[in-house]
Amino acid sequence: MKGKKIGFQGEHGAYSEIAATRFFPDSDLIPMKLFQDIFDALRNDSIDCAVVPIENSIEGSVNEIYDLLLDTEKKISGEIFLKINHCLIALPNSTTVTKVLSHPQALAQCRNYIKKKNLDAIPTYDTAGSVRLLKEKKILDTAAIASMKAAEFYDMKILDENIEDRRNNFTRFLVLSNQKTTPTKTDRTSMIFGLKHTPGSLYSVMQEFNNNKINLTKIESRPTKEKPWEYNFYVDFEGHIEEDNVKKTLVNIEKKCTFIKILGSYRRGTIN
Repeated sequence: MKGKKIGFQGEHGAYSEIAATRFFPDSDLIPMKLFQDIFDALRNDSIDCAVVPIENSIEGSVNEIYDLLLDTEKKISGEIFLKINHCLIALPNSTTVTKVLSHPQALAQCRNYIKKKNLDAIPTYDTAGSVRLLKEKKILDTAAIASMKAAEFYDMKILDENIEDRRNNFTRFLVLSNQKTTPTKTDRTSMIFGLKHTPGSLYSVMQEFNNNKINLTKIESRPTKEKPWEYNFYVDFEGHIEEDNVKKTLVNIEKKCTFIKILGSYRRGTIN
C-alpha cells in the first residue's frame, strides 16, 4: 500500500496511528478529528483506506463505529490487535499535576490510577490530541494520558508508564477499504442483520451457525434508531464468505432476516 492515503482518528501519536503504521508501514497517514470525518473521506474517496477502533478488551465496543458501519460501502479487509500501554505525560517544566486529560476510553482504562493520584479527569476527543493541547496551551498543572509515541512526537515528559489498571489491555482495529480478500484459512467474517420482532427469531439464526459448525466470535446488538426497542445484530464468525460452508449458512440465514449486510471477510489478527 505504498503511497496510499490511510485515514485514522486523532492526532499524530494516537493509538490508531500506531495500529495503522503496523498494517501500512509505507503509507501516508492522514489524521482526522472525528470518526464521521473518516467515513465521509472514505465515501468521497479522498482517502484510500482507514483504520478505526472497534472494541477494547477492557471497556468494550466503540458504538459509534458500529453505527457508521451500517451505512458505508467500504469493506473490512483486515484487523489489528494493539497492546495498549498508557503513559502519564506533561510539559517538561510542569508544576504539581492536579488534572488529567484524555479520550474517555483511556480515562476509563486508568480509572483506579487516576483515583489513587487524586486527579480530576477531563475527557477530550483524543489521547494524543490531549498531549498536543498541553503543549500548545503551555498548561503546567495538567497531564495527559496517551502513548509513549505521543510524548516523543510532541517532545513532552513522561511522568509515569504503564498506568492502565489492567495489563491485559488490547484494542481491536478494523481496516476499511475497497480491497477484495481471498480465503486464507484463518479468516473472520463480519455481518449485520435485522430480524422480525417475533419470539425465537434470534435463536433461529444462531441455530444455523451451530448446525453448520461455524464458530461465532462476537455478537453485538445496536438500536435500529427507526423504531424504539428494535435492534440490528452485528456478528463476527470464523470463516470466509467464499467458503462453501459459509455460503450455505448465509443463504439459510437470509431467509430468516429482514435484511443482511456483509461487512467483509478478512484474515484474523493476532494478539502479540
